[in-house]
Amino acid sequence: MPKKLADWLRESRRILIFTGAGISTPSGIPAFRGKGGIWTTRQPVYYQDFMEREAARIEYWEYKLEMWETHGNAKPNVIHESIVRLEQAGKVRLVVTQNIDGLHHAAGTSEKMLVEIHGTGSLAECQICGARNPVEASFTQFKKTRQPPICECGGFLKPATISFGQNLREPDLARAFAAANACDLVIALGSTLSVSPANTIPLAAAQAGVPYIIINRDGTDHDCLPQVTLRLTGNVEDLFPTAVDNILSGD
Repeated sequence: MPKKLADWLRESRRILIFTGAGISTPSGIPAFRGKGGIWTTRQPVYYQDFMEREAARIEYWEYKLEMWETHGNAKPNVIHESIVRLEQAGKVRLVVTQNIDGLHHAAGTSEKMLVEIHGTGSLAECQICGARNPVEASFTQFKKTRQPPICECGGFLKPATISFGQNLREPDLARAFAAANACDLVIALGSTLSVSPANTIPLAAAQAGVPYIIINRDGTDHDCLPQVTLRLTGNVEDLFPTAVDNILSGD
């Protein structure tokens, strides 16, 4: 009889959890890709343009302010909470998220167990000196002046997210791939697995022979790969927390 999701969770002790926008839609945050996604209606601002053109910096901060005012009060949902429960049960090796909403952190996932591979929108970061501070002050300033915020050192401030054309942070990649090499199960939750190089992280574990489970409502770029052990189609908030409840309740 084929193993179910709960069976894999019960037997594993070093789970690599990889999450995408689909786990935050129940919190009211829209997906970036696919039907109705943000990038179907808005073109992204590329990092080089941000650094070179004032108009691009204004456009970028306008978009970020709009998102902050609309979704800045979003709360973690049952998926985030279930991941925290798995961590508390000693079953999680690392959580790697593509999301920039900070909801894993807000739910209680510990810093040592979390890699925000595309950065975080909760901080503003100077592009020269690297100083980071809570983003609220920058939004307040921009809303008042409509001028892109500047660091005390003179560098451009930007939400500490990875923009299009900007390299991922090497320490984050190193932590993620180290976990891929050390885990005994990899689960992708709510991701289309279409964004490179982030999508190579769970695949690295699977290619090393680690069982690979994908849970997503829509199709993913990894669905047809032979390394996929279990593919569950449906809402993550319906499938994943139920399995976690099952194993942690002892059923």
